Amino acid sequence: MSNSLADKINTGNSRLIFYSLTPPKVTTAPERIAEIAKGQFERISQQDIDALILYDIQDESSRTEQERTFAFISTVPPEVYSREHFQQLEVPKIIYKSIANFTGAQFSEWLTQNVDIKQSVFVGASSQKQVEKTNFSLQDAFGLRQQVSPELLIGGITIPERHAKKGDEHLRIMQKTLQGCSFFVSQCVYNVNDTKDLLADYYYHSCGQGIAPAPVIFTLAPCGSLKTLQFMEWLGIKVPKWLYNDLKHSKDILESSMHTCLNVASEILEYADRKNMPVGFNIESISIKKDEIDASMELLNGVIRMAKRPVEAVV
Repeated sequence: MSNSLADKINTGNSRLIFYSLTPPKVTTAPERIAEIAKGQFERISQQDIDALILYDIQDESSRTEQERTFAFISTVPPEVYSREHFQQLEVPKIIYKSIANFTGAQFSEWLTQNVDIKQSVFVGASSQKQVEKTNFSLQDAFGLRQQVSPELLIGGITIPERHAKKGDEHLRIMQKTLQGCSFFVSQCVYNVNDTKDLLADYYYHSCGQGIAPAPVIFTLAPCGSLKTLQFMEWLGIKVPKWLYNDLKHSKDILESSMHTCLNVASEILEYADRKNMPVGFNIESISIKKDEIDASMELLNGVIRMAKRPVEAVV
């Protein structure tokens, strides 16, 4: 690669494209894990992406009283999955790491034992109860990284829906930047207005502070069934009522969701380009069904075509 992912992020490179995977469940047989990884490797190695994200899944049942759509089962740690199955993939890997079940000493040890990781996104606990249980917060994790692994490039999570509720997500981004985050990856986006509200507040606040905005990577995912749609809502992904109804009653929910995702990407790009803000996209499949995974690859190709087009001059 002509320049590293760190260079692209630190120089405010726009239109970065990521693809993300969730490792198999820990209950999966080793030979099946190898088979799954082989298929993923073959698909991803053919794509023109800037990085591969490997998720770390935590049990978020304490975040909400709503019953989980799918039962929670732990997955293979992303750093282990990356080492064992994606070493030969010539694409930078971004390792998500949930700090929910770590104490400070345990997380310090994790950082020390994983010095081969070049990029990571730290994910905070889903509830205050978890923080109180371990006496270790996301802010503590950022502080430990500075002490133990200052060379580790880290990103943060951003949630446009949280901005719609509290109006301070841009301040959270700024605070995480001060704590060492160089880029941000959003939760899956289906509400473009919430997303543009966040971008606007982040842009104007950054201008007021004389600080260049960090790259924000917006996650997009196809939805192939009503059950996936319900699970997205359980995860906290806000789907506008009109869109929920359109998808629910669509003759082909997968095709309709793909169309929606491409429209969202187009609107975000147009808005960000007018303000010269560095944005990009992360494509994922929330479901493990083959048709939704295939659709995510189709969506990836569509977003790549869109993002790689020259930026039109703004008159």
